[in-house]
Amino acid sequence: MTLLPKAAPRVNYLNNRDILKEIHLSKNNYCWFQDRAMDHQFDIILPSIDKINQRTIAEARRNRADRLKREGIIVDPKKIPNTEIVFRITCWDHIPKAPKKITKAEAKKRKLEEILDLDDVVEEDLLADIVDIPVLDMNHVRVNFPPFEHYRLDEDKKPFIVGRSHWKGDLATGEFSKDHGDMTKKLALMFMKLCERYATRSNWRGYTYNEEMRGQALLQLSQIGLQFDESKSQNPFAYYTAAITNSFTRILNIEKKNQNIRDDILEMNGLNPSWTRQNSGKHSMAAMSGPVVSSLDE
Repeated sequence: MTLLPKAAPRVNYLNNRDILKEIHLSKNNYCWFQDRAMDHQFDIILPSIDKINQRTIAEARRNRADRLKREGIIVDPKKIPNTEIVFRITCWDHIPKAPKKITKAEAKKRKLEEILDLDDVVEEDLLADIVDIPVLDMNHVRVNFPPFEHYRLDEDKKPFIVGRSHWKGDLATGEFSKDHGDMTKKLALMFMKLCERYATRSNWRGYTYNEEMRGQALLQLSQIGLQFDESKSQNPFAYYTAAITNSFTRILNIEKKNQNIRDDILEMNGLNPSWTRQNSGKHSMAAMSGPVVSSLDE
């Protein structure tokens, strides 16, 4: 009697839990923590410090107990002390501001207004060359993911800061920085795997510019990969898949537009266009002439 080899259990090549873990580790590379081992893992995400109350503390305890349970540690949520809970507060206070970039249309409009104002001036303004250009509207500097701060509670239940995103150095003498960190290698490999698997789908794998689609998708993921907000969703797989779909569709539309331009040029010079244009022409002619009756039906 011969025993057949036992089939290996099916394993998902990517899951939301692993992706969320790598997103968290990647964001931590851009952060300062008072104690990185104890303060990096948040238990709940809140929009402001004012939202820290008995209800959110109880919810944070349950979240920590569930996370420890997945790691094989059984803990009663009621026995978790308040001083061990880490709150992630979304805030922009530590992000510097920069002048808002105006569009070309707004710049032309302002120049036109300045020209019209000069026509109404009766006397020469002697301070015109000295006065600076008015300061534009100030916006926060654009960062690669929503900024936040981590807080703990002391014995009197007063919050104090233990972590800050986009910060280099310690809290007192450090400075804002958005380029000192990097994405984890495993998360980058996940992006590559997502693009490779998506490119093998039946509706995409037949295109000759499949590699361009994958390249555009990888570029898009590298730009928006860390912008996933854990407070709004726990499904980064769907978030990344939607971004990949948009990148593939964008390249497809660009290639179709270029192909139509090439076909128009060929037809203008009396040459045969691509097979796609010829087949579309045959289908349109067949639709205009009506159904074709074969000799067997007569």
